[in-house]
Amino acid sequence: MINDTMYARGAESSVIREIFTYANERKAQIGAENVFDFSLGNPSVPAPDEVRQSIERSLKLPPEQVHGYTPAPGAPEVRTAVAESLNRRFGTNYTMADVFMTVGAAASVSCTLGAVTCPGDEVIVIAPYFPEYRVWIETAGAVCIEVLADQETFQVDPEAVAAAITDRTAAVIIDSPNNPTGAVYTRENLEKLVDALERANTEREARLGHPQPIVLISDEPYREITYGAEVPWVPSLYEHTVVCYSYSKSLSLPGERVGWVLVPQVSEGARRVMTAVAGTARSLGFVCAPSLFQRVVMDCVDVPSDVAAYARNRDLLTQALSQMGYTYVEPGGAFYLWVRALEPDAEAFCERARAYELLPVPSNSFGVEGWVRVGYCVAPEVIERSLPAWKRLAEDYGL
Repeated sequence: MINDTMYARGAESSVIREIFTYANERKAQIGAENVFDFSLGNPSVPAPDEVRQSIERSLKLPPEQVHGYTPAPGAPEVRTAVAESLNRRFGTNYTMADVFMTVGAAASVSCTLGAVTCPGDEVIVIAPYFPEYRVWIETAGAVCIEVLADQETFQVDPEAVAAAITDRTAAVIIDSPNNPTGAVYTRENLEKLVDALERANTEREARLGHPQPIVLISDEPYREITYGAEVPWVPSLYEHTVVCYSYSKSLSLPGERVGWVLVPQVSEGARRVMTAVAGTARSLGFVCAPSLFQRVVMDCVDVPSDVAAYARNRDLLTQALSQMGYTYVEPGGAFYLWVRALEPDAEAFCERARAYELLPVPSNSFGVEGWVRVGYCVAPEVIERSLPAWKRLAEDYGL
């Protein structure tokens, strides 16, 4: 027998991946230079040279050190390097016991959700949100609760989050810098969110003797890609924070699948969460992140991202689209532009854009209507060649 739920997951696919597949098909048909694929968060910026140097050094080591299994939570020296890097950056005192190496961001979030939820629990996401959150939440047996961000600033709406909290709320996921909007949650905004969570924890404790506070899952693969905005360190604001991280964006290593989960070991409850993360990783088959790229992480843990390249792309795209009459959210981080569709139906707008070989992602899959996500992590020539097509599309709508 086939699992009907998993069959449905495979059959529905990801809208982002569907557009990416279509783009590759069109490139084969009419030439890559004629297709403007803004679908996938696949960095065109090459990995730093330090990554190549690390790999070359590692390949001179005995094979079992490079290609063999590490301990399930990751190599101790790698986890120590991650902890010490965080300590330098945020004035903390983490150790390797706070860090669990994972098979990329998907594993980081999936393992955390499996650790902090039980079947029937609720997890709040801030819409618009990365669509795979719903998949991972439901796979854990929990229920995805969408709460709209402020539709002007796309900051978290703390009052809306507070109104959505119930006795079954186990966690809230935030993503800053945000995919898909590029918004960076301010310290003031996060402090108000934390106040809402702490009030809810206090009320539930008084009413129910609730043993488990609401966990704040901070998904941070874009932390290093910002344009001057502060990205507050969330564990310093809220004790019950779990941080999920990946090197897919910061080191341009999306296909290598390596990241980590940080659970600050500040209490017995936190130690239980880390044990549950390990148990979820075991249950999902996510034990032992790639050994070679754990070593890359250790060697490159403080190597900066090439933010300047993304900033140039952002400026090139936003300046041109502004002149054409498009409106968008000014991105403070990440490498996505959240553009208002030129009609209420974002999917219809994207279908019309295909006539010009423009391939953004409609906002419907992100939990809202009327917008599109344009990934500007592409080569700058792609943006430059696409501008006449964006112009013709705008003119098609009478701009």
